[in-house]
Amino acid sequence: MDDLTPESINVATWKIPSPLGIIGSHANGEFNGMTASWITQVSMDPPLIGVGIDNKSVTFNLMNQSDFFTINMFSPEYTKVFVKFSKPAEYSEGYLNKEPVTLTENSVPIFDNATVWLELKTEQKIDFGTHTLFVGEIINCKTLTPEERVAYMGDTRMKYGGVPRGGHE
Repeated sequence: MDDLTPESINVATWKIPSPLGIIGSHANGEFNGMTASWITQVSMDPPLIGVGIDNKSVTFNLMNQSDFFTINMFSPEYTKVFVKFSKPAEYSEGYLNKEPVTLTENSVPIFDNATVWLELKTEQKIDFGTHTLFVGEIINCKTLTPEERVAYMGDTRMKYGGVPRGGHE
């Protein structure tokens, strides 16, 4: 089987079901929100969540300077929010890219329109080349609509994963 091509890897990895979320970050007075799809639980005790962050991103730099971050997940009916955070965010008091946010006691943004949010304390960082896996312990969380699933990549026209292309080369 010699079907392995960059395109075949992209198509296959885009099928891995993952929630879409916006990673909230803050360091030294700078705030950001970034759309992310590489989110997974990695331990139950303690409750740890891992998220893959592009090493060239603003969020990567902020998360490297802070011990805290948030993961914010949204309804499948509210996917327009993800496009707003595919580039660095603009912060104004109580808003990131005009989306309402509330800052936690650790000064990281929680998105007011999220149906699920988690605040995490970074416990480990593992550099895997293009991305770093940030593993955080859940220190606070809230689920507003327990019966509703959260949005995932298939709810949008977005695609992310596979092999380097575009801004990753």
